[in-house]
Amino acid sequence: MQTRNIVATLLSGSPSIFSWAESTAPPNTAPTTSAKFKRISFRKLVFVGLILGGQLSLAQAEATNNTLTLNTALKRALEQNPSLKVFEFRNTALTGQMETSNLKPAYELSLEAENFSGSDELSGFDGAELTVSLSSVLEMGDKRAARRGIVSNSRSVLDAQRQVESLALLGEVTRRYVDVLAAQEQVSLAKEANELASQTLNIVKKRAKAGATPDAEVKRAQAAASQAHLTLLSTRQQLAYLKVSLSALWGETSPQFTTIDGDLFHSGTDVDFERLYAKVERNPAIQIFAAEERLKEAEVRLAKTQSRSDISWSVGVRRFEESDNSALVAGFSMPLFSSKRNSGAVSTALAQRNEIFVRKEVALLNMHTQLFRAFHNRKQAILTAKSLQNTIIPALEEALKETQTAYQRGRYGYLEYVSARQELLSARRILIESASSALTYGAEIEQLTAEPLSAAQQGESTELSGSVQ
Repeated sequence: MQTRNIVATLLSGSPSIFSWAESTAPPNTAPTTSAKFKRISFRKLVFVGLILGGQLSLAQAEATNNTLTLNTALKRALEQNPSLKVFEFRNTALTGQMETSNLKPAYELSLEAENFSGSDELSGFDGAELTVSLSSVLEMGDKRAARRGIVSNSRSVLDAQRQVESLALLGEVTRRYVDVLAAQEQVSLAKEANELASQTLNIVKKRAKAGATPDAEVKRAQAAASQAHLTLLSTRQQLAYLKVSLSALWGETSPQFTTIDGDLFHSGTDVDFERLYAKVERNPAIQIFAAEERLKEAEVRLAKTQSRSDISWSVGVRRFEESDNSALVAGFSMPLFSSKRNSGAVSTALAQRNEIFVRKEVALLNMHTQLFRAFHNRKQAILTAKSLQNTIIPALEEALKETQTAYQRGRYGYLEYVSARQELLSARRILIESASSALTYGAEIEQLTAEPLSAAQQGESTELSGSVQ
């Protein structure tokens, strides 16, 4: 599969996926370097997602004749999965917060009346004093820029969270796709088992007519044929369920495809574990801690700006009704000891920032464990599948042929014949399970490293060739 063509198709066909963040940016604002980096990074994640199942040999073209490809499944999930739509609303909410954070302190207009409706000479309104004033606040410590910084870094965290969710979704699509592919192979195997059971029943009936075998063996063969038919029906039902489960990832309750395209038994080669773990820090789940750290730094800056007291001011005109004169009035005020009163908030913000480093270390340890498990399970699954394909199954196929011939000639009994058949079917089931596990663990490794295994394999081979030279 030419990955370049698939990526180009996705990038050109789904502009809304990548422009959701920039569409809400303020007009006449050039994108920053970090914003460009985020968009490029997200495209890279989609590239990784398209080859999360890169070990599968898929058709380049779109699905035809009701056949679904992995490329189509990934595109539909990215475009239509409901879990990603919430980020558009969160991004809109951040846009509103940015507008609010960018506002300067409001102006207040006040009217004040004094010395009216009293006693004696202050009765009525003749001795009243009327004051009309305008007041506001002078923010100190660049608080407005600090507020904008929090919203801007919150958008970075949101973008990182979307990348994490998108990569997780692509990984889940690949896993369910592999499940459907394995279920298709299970149905094919169940059909073959059903045919073998029917063939065995016919052979047993012929031998019973010839008096070479008792009627009890005929009944056992009939029971085995019925069980094989029930197994076929069960695997078909399981396949139908897995198709619904896959199509649900892009919001469809009824699958619009009949089969999926892919090679279940192509799992690739091994990659050095240390090389894979070195790429774990590129995972968006780790990179999100960097975005959260920047957000916490912005919160620390905002907390520190609160230590600078704001100045409240007012200016106005006062009219004295008794003397028919007017005068200007002005004033200002500021709270005292703001720095001392705000020390607790600063300490809280610093502690929350330092917590990010610990959480990152814990996440790396957990991902190391997950990668180690997936790496060795994939290695074992590939070894099992290759042994079954190259040695075990060919030997069992030859054994079944020889046993069937010997049974027809009366040299072997029914038990030996059925055992040979069941051993072959069991080995083929294990082959399907092992191949499916290898692809599933491979997709998990790619999700953890945020890079396709094929790229790691190419890098390893390049390094080896360089060392030989």
